[in-house]
Amino acid sequence: MAGMLDRIKQFARSPQGRRAVEQARRAAADPRKRAQAQRLLGRLKGRH
Repeated sequence: MAGMLDRIKQFARSPQGRRAVEQARRAAADPRKRAQAQRLLGRLKGRH
């Protein structure tokens, strides 16, 4: 498990990872995208 976390941290520090993080932040700030994500999470939680 530690290896996976190290790989995630390494990706987050890379230029590509920084772009992905920034894109996710912008999407989270958009109310429509936030509502869309909430609906998706609700559907995924309902499947258990």
